[in-house]
Amino acid sequence: MLLVTGGAGFIGANFVLDWLAQSAEAVVNLDKLTYAGNLQTLESLSGNPGHVFVQGDIGDSALVDRLLAEHRPRAVVNFAAESHVDRSIHGPEDFVQTNVVGTFRLLESVRGYWSALPTDQKAAFRFLHVSTDEVYGSLGAADPAFTEENKFEPNSPYSASKAASDHLVRAWRHTYSLPVLTTNCSNNYGPFHFPEKLIPLMIVNALAGKPLPVYGDGMQVRDWLYVKDHCSAIRRVLESGRLGETYNVGGWNEKPNIEIVNTICALLDELRPRADGKSYREQITFVTDRPGHDRRYAIDARKLERELGWKPAETFDTGIRKTVEWYLANGEWVRNVQSGAYREWVQKQYGAPAKAAA
Repeated sequence: MLLVTGGAGFIGANFVLDWLAQSAEAVVNLDKLTYAGNLQTLESLSGNPGHVFVQGDIGDSALVDRLLAEHRPRAVVNFAAESHVDRSIHGPEDFVQTNVVGTFRLLESVRGYWSALPTDQKAAFRFLHVSTDEVYGSLGAADPAFTEENKFEPNSPYSASKAASDHLVRAWRHTYSLPVLTTNCSNNYGPFHFPEKLIPLMIVNALAGKPLPVYGDGMQVRDWLYVKDHCSAIRRVLESGRLGETYNVGGWNEKPNIEIVNTICALLDELRPRADGKSYREQITFVTDRPGHDRRYAIDARKLERELGWKPAETFDTGIRKTVEWYLANGEWVRNVQSGAYREWVQKQYGAPAKAAA
C-alpha cells in the first residue's frame, strides 16, 4: 500500500493512474482538492478497490495519523503542494502554509508512524518528497545545468516555500534517520494539466480564439519533462534510490517559451486549423514580464541515469504532439475545469472534506 498526497493534482493524478495501471499494489490518495485538484481526472478508477480517495489536508495531523494507522502504507509519496508562481506572487501565504507547514506536519506524522513499525517494515519504509528545479534559482545562458550539488537560491515565494520543504525533509533524515528520498523535476507537461500553466493555457486559448500571452520577450528557457516520464522516474527512485539522496529529473529539452508557443501553434494549424485559414501564431501577444521572472532553468539528470538507469522515453516533439492531441480529444474535461463544474461533481460524490475522528 502507498499513501500518495496531492494525488488529484496534475502530476500526482498521472502518477496514481500510471501506478495502478502497472501494479496491483493499492493507493490511498489524500488530496485537499484546491482549485487544481480534479477528481474527474481519476474517474477511470471509479469502483477500483485499489484506489481509496480521501479529501483532506496534509496539515491535518489527526487525519494523516488515522490514515497511516488504518492503511499501514509501506511508502508515502508527497506531491501535495501549491505550485503556481504567479499565484504565489499574489498570495504567498497559502504556499507557506501548504508547502512549509504542511510538509512539516506530514513529516511528523510519518515519523511517528515509522518509529513504531516492526524492524523489517521500518527498514523497508520510504518517504519520497517531490520537489522542483526552481529551488536552485536562475541560470545564465552559458551556465551549466543544475546538478544535485547546486546551492538553493529560490527567487519566488513558490520556490522559496519548496526549498524550505526540501530542507525540512533533509533535516528529518539527518536528525531522526527518517528514510527519505527527494526528487527535483523540471517543467512538466502532458494530459490533465490545469490550464493556467504555459502549455495547456496556449492550447486552450488558441482554440477559443483568445490571445496567447507571452511574458516579456518570450526567451525565458525551461527544460520540459513529459509527465509520464516523470512518473516513471519517481517509480524508479522509490524502488532503488539511495536513502537521503536527491535526484534531479529532467527531460533534456531546453527550449525558450516562445519556441514552445510556436510549436503548439504549428501543431494546431495541422490538427485543428482555424476556420479563416490563418495561423494560430497571429494570436500571440507579448505582455509585461512577471516580477522577478527567472531567465533559465536546466536540469542535469545524469545522476538518475547513472545510478538507477532512468532516461526519459519521450522527446519534446513526441511528447508535445501527444499533449496537443490529448487536449483536442478531451474538450469536456477542459470545459469542466474552466467552468468549475467538477467542483459540483466532487461535492455530490464526496461531500465535505474528511476529518479525523475526535
